[in-house]
Amino acid sequence: MAAPLTRGIHHLGFTVANLALAQAFFIDALNFKLLGENPDYPSSFVTDGVTMITLWGGEAGALPFDRRRQIGLHHAAFAIENLEALSALYSKLQDWPGVEIEGAISSPSVGSQARHFLLRMPGGPRIEFFVSAPTQTVGSLDES
Repeated sequence: MAAPLTRGIHHLGFTVANLALAQAFFIDALNFKLLGENPDYPSSFVTDGVTMITLWGGEAGALPFDRRRQIGLHHAAFAIENLEALSALYSKLQDWPGVEIEGAISSPSVGSQARHFLLRMPGGPRIEFFVSAPTQTVGSLDES
């Protein structure tokens, strides 16, 4: 079998309704670092040291993505180190301005020991925060 031609995701690009609010969410809520900005094509670039996110300012009146009626990115999932960190993040984001949490911390599928929660970030797409089962390392694709 030939080796994959890609080496993982370099960055994800999110179009957001309010660039400043989205940037503040990643930097202040998730502790990402600001890498740069481009005011001519409103955008900013943030990272957690593993993944880079490009935030693009959308035009006024842009419609939000509807995951059930449109084809496109359903959500982006970020790995969290352990259940304690996931619970702390959930608590922190419950009252974060512009965040819409979609439910409690739960199992992503029947029989899975993994835990997750989803939210809609301020002015932007859906994000999932995910903890693998206790016997797995972060980044494992086996969720059972």
